[in-house]
Amino acid sequence: MSVEPLDRLEIDPPAPPRGSVIWLHGLGADGHDFEPLVRQWDLVERHHIRFVLPHAPARPVTINGGAVMRAWYDILDMEFDRQEDEAGIRRSARQLEALIAAEVDRGVPPGRIVLAGFSQGGAMVLHTGLRHDRPLAGILGLSTYLPLAATLEAEMNPLQRSTPVRMDHGDQDPLVPLALARRSMQRLEALGMSVEFHTYAMGHSLCPAQIDSLYGWLLQRLGRV
Repeated sequence: MSVEPLDRLEIDPPAPPRGSVIWLHGLGADGHDFEPLVRQWDLVERHHIRFVLPHAPARPVTINGGAVMRAWYDILDMEFDRQEDEAGIRRSARQLEALIAAEVDRGVPPGRIVLAGFSQGGAMVLHTGLRHDRPLAGILGLSTYLPLAATLEAEMNPLQRSTPVRMDHGDQDPLVPLALARRSMQRLEALGMSVEFHTYAMGHSLCPAQIDSLYGWLLQRLGRV
């Protein structure tokens, strides 16, 4: 099945990359959303890590009255996991798989690739990363949840049980309930995953203490060869 390639921003190191981070933005944003954070860190220049920041396609979003915006899939209900756009999720998963394959073709093996995402982007990296055919360096889901959770047991690649998974969430998040994130973590743990779960005093966002911790986590995953 052919996959429409995603437009993307790439931030390349000055030497051949030692690893790559593919970072997916949230609903209504684009790949530039996390560009300032990436440029704030020294992971590109000092540690030779490439960041790939794709832009989701524009599509109508049901909960926003059908308004067209960048989205990895349609959101049909604010309970998120009650009604799900399975076709949209799986289409975006194929596009994310194509980005992973592109990194491998450029010489970065899956074991040196981290998938990261915020909100809807975080849902996509959890969905895709756990089904990927080779272990990854890490999966990072921020302010997010596990989509299509009922299908994961049958579709998960057992090799991913060795992949570090981190989930962060705000304890005042008004959009994606903390309880939903915890249920997602528990579903992963029930399937044999070890999940590093952090909560922060914030809403649907990032905070300075979290940003410092994320830097250290990414450095641990990719800072050594």
